[in-house]
Amino acid sequence: MLELINVNYEIDGKKILSNINLKIDINKIIIITGPNGSGKSTLSKIIMGILKPTTGQILWNGKDITNMSIDKRSNLGLSYAFQQPVRFKGITVKDIIDLSSHKKNDINTIINVLNEVGLNYSEYINREINDKLSGGELKRIEIATVLAKESKIIILDEPEAGIDLWSFNDLINLFIKKKKESGLLIISHQQKLFKIADEIILLEDGKIKSSESYITMKELLCCNRCMKKEIANE
Repeated sequence: MLELINVNYEIDGKKILSNINLKIDINKIIIITGPNGSGKSTLSKIIMGILKPTTGQILWNGKDITNMSIDKRSNLGLSYAFQQPVRFKGITVKDIIDLSSHKKNDINTIINVLNEVGLNYSEYINREINDKLSGGELKRIEIATVLAKESKIIILDEPEAGIDLWSFNDLINLFIKKKKESGLLIISHQQKLFKIADEIILLEDGKIKSSESYITMKELLCCNRCMKKEIANE
């Protein structure tokens, strides 16, 4: 289990995250949603070790990993997929999958992970991760790299970005399947994902405003929209 205890993050005296307390268990899907600028991506980067909290603790099965490097967290079983996948000129899809999983994968493993994200093995295995790939292709390749690794906690920052609706429905089924062996923390505004979540966390102004089921969160979001419309019409 991954746990955040009273995590705060600030830049130049400005609070970005305030007193975040969060538990992420294996076999659960947790969705973090909220307005732009609420601190969602910052939170995901702090969990992965890309950013360090100003104060607070991050525990992995009770062990303090607050100051642990990205590599060491990766070795523990944490995986991260960026909102905007990085392009690597000269590195092929096979290379990036091997690098991510810290091993030379056999051909069947690569075929399987590419198939799971809707990419044909023969067309993509030797493709370079460069500007010739679309945003949707890059996103699927990045998710494939996460799948190839034996991850205990998977962090996905807006996995729907650049993915067409048909492919995204397939990804939803993939996340449900992956839940059997990993915990998933997903940053998203996509209500299709809300429906598969065990818990939905609403983040506003760097604070956790609520933590609810899909049904309760749906009612809260509808109430907020109705209130905004009423205020605008006054």
